[in-house]
Amino acid sequence: MLGIVEGAFTARTPGEPSTPLVVSVPHAGVSTAGYEETLTPELEVRSDADLFVDRLYGIGEADGPEVFVAAQLSRFVCDLNRDPDDVCPGAVPEHPTARNVDGRGFIWAVTTAGVPAMSRPLSISEWRGRTAIHAAYHDTIRRALARARARFGYAILVDGHSMPSSGRAGHQDRGHPRAAVVPGDRDGKSCAPALTALVSRHFTSRGLEVRPNDPYKGGYITAHHGRPGDGIHAIQIELRRDLYMDEERFVTVEPGASRMRGAINDLLTDLKTLRL
Repeated sequence: MLGIVEGAFTARTPGEPSTPLVVSVPHAGVSTAGYEETLTPELEVRSDADLFVDRLYGIGEADGPEVFVAAQLSRFVCDLNRDPDDVCPGAVPEHPTARNVDGRGFIWAVTTAGVPAMSRPLSISEWRGRTAIHAAYHDTIRRALARARARFGYAILVDGHSMPSSGRAGHQDRGHPRAAVVPGDRDGKSCAPALTALVSRHFTSRGLEVRPNDPYKGGYITAHHGRPGDGIHAIQIELRRDLYMDEERFVTVEPGASRMRGAINDLLTDLKTLRL
């Protein structure tokens, strides 16, 4: 099915899931259709997209996850991993409680390289239109998790992301190299320790450096949906982009892409049988 706006996101959420696993990919999309007028003409939307992560997870493929929600819109239209009220005053001047200070909230005013992303501020009605997309995305996740928990007694949400190989100008770890894989569990608040441990072991056994919660602990998706006390466990997984793509040319590279696709496929298989 499609989201509330044509092409905003895709989802597959069967009424009778055969697995407790739900996959979310909020940042792989690069579409700006219908929203170009509010973005700077020179904006390179691929620069801050989690390019190809949907492919690594096999979204929509026969051997991919049974239950998934994946954005098609660029995060420069609206960031589905942020609170809708996390906007800076310059992005939505009419917002009554704008609080974002770095310009990269629900509406991105600048890229991580510090380049302007908006051609003009949004009206409050334009902002509300984008919050409707956010609400639909998260409602789809919520209902999928509820179905999984109803059937299995628990549910697992994997939120798939990627990250630059080193911190950029707009990052707190500017210039510092990242680990290969960063599982984020909000410092243990969004899932059971067994889930983080399994994800960490999985990638470590493949010779990859794993550094939980550093520099990413998980965003709105893991914080909003992860309630391990209620049987819903959410973990964010960041993959360093140079493992599978050329960060300058925005293309996949082999054999890295195939290796990461295989590693993700094996992880999802293991998570289907993890008991929490």
